[in-house]
Amino acid sequence: MSDLLDTHGVVDGDSTLTIQRLLPGPIERVWAYLTEGELRQRWLAAGEMEMRVGAEFELTWRNDRLGGGERPEGFGEEHRMRSRITALDPPRLLAIEWGSTGGVTFELAPAGARVLLTLTHRRVADRGVLLNVSAGWHAHLDVLAAVAEGRPLPPFWPAWLRLKADYAARLG
Repeated sequence: MSDLLDTHGVVDGDSTLTIQRLLPGPIERVWAYLTEGELRQRWLAAGEMEMRVGAEFELTWRNDRLGGGERPEGFGEEHRMRSRITALDPPRLLAIEWGSTGGVTFELAPAGARVLLTLTHRRVADRGVLLNVSAGWHAHLDVLAAVAEGRPLPPFWPAWLRLKADYAARLG
């Protein structure tokens, strides 16, 4: 697996976004960043999960804490979302309900000393939501890579704005 992995997501004809990242292993470490609230809040959102199919939980985003930058108009300081685990195979697969879309799946696979994370966000049909989601996942996964590699966090909001414009151009 090359370290030159394209970090941009790909959208298929079913309005499904797929993004991949190579992260430092082992796989159990990356799994912990997905499933443990204390670690997950460092790159995505806070919230405790009971590790069983059907378990409900709440995620809380505070993106201002992820490297800074001025928050765009229309975004609050905090965002909350109820969700539910729909599939679970530790430490390789976690699938959850995600708002009104078809859900999100995180798949982990060993890649030498690294771990390939494949994130799939299904059926995001509305173009505006797709642009927000694509830029959001990309920016959050960039933060995860920085955290996992011990690098300074990239400024979240400026990255999100740049990525949203980038995805608008890429997706036509």
